[in-house]
Amino acid sequence: MPEPSAALAAPVTLEPRDGFVALRLTAPPRNILDGRALDAIADAAAALRGEAHRGARAVLLCADGPNFSVGAAVAEHTRAEAPRMLQRFHRAITALLATDLPLVAAVRGACLGGGLELVLPATRIIAAPGATLGQPEIRLGALAPVASVLLPRRIGQARAEQLLLTGRTLDAATALAYGLLDEVAEDPEAAATAWIAEALRPLSASSLRLACRAARAAQRAELDALLPRLEALYIGELSPTHDAEEGVTAFLAKRTPRWEVP
Repeated sequence: MPEPSAALAAPVTLEPRDGFVALRLTAPPRNILDGRALDAIADAAAALRGEAHRGARAVLLCADGPNFSVGAAVAEHTRAEAPRMLQRFHRAITALLATDLPLVAAVRGACLGGGLELVLPATRIIAAPGATLGQPEIRLGALAPVASVLLPRRIGQARAEQLLLTGRTLDAATALAYGLLDEVAEDPEAAATAWIAEALRPLSASSLRLACRAARAAQRAELDALLPRLEALYIGELSPTHDAEEGVTAFLAKRTPRWEVP
């Protein structure tokens, strides 16, 4: 009998720790956020609201392997797949915010596209010196709805536009200077664990959840208002274009895209 495929292994795990829970991406080396992984993130985040985790003071977002995540599955950006992909991605982000827990992200290697969008809601983002962060969707002829809302909140409108409209990738030092990162550490997971222990572990778990809900009220209201509009922009205006389909096709074929207007 053949061994189970690695692709069938759980793409996400929840690991209870002392005072927090680690939500770990477990599909190295790239930790692609395909539909199955996004559903697993949403389900794991929903579980964090249960009685079993009532003592948690934080969620540590981390990943196995050399990269945090290279982003969503490119094949799911096609005209046919994009509506379902966006729905799943936005459900995962909404579920993370609805945990009413501080999110602390530990990043190694590539944190790109959907991978960066996944950590943008975090209270604190810590990365290794060799990490790279960016929103390359525009290079595929696409756009990033979640980052379009959350990135300006984190680094300001002008810098956010420079990343969203060029697809530029930042190294860790530049990301720190931009305010995209809060800390650069050789071992970001250990640094995140230490920060949780010092800053959050001594606090009331129940009060922390309520304070987190209050602190995120404006952010969640903005996402609730804007994400449906940006989904409609993506599906109704971007997806039907030649360039949106060409960008995905060219990427999968490993060739330079041939835009409608050269």
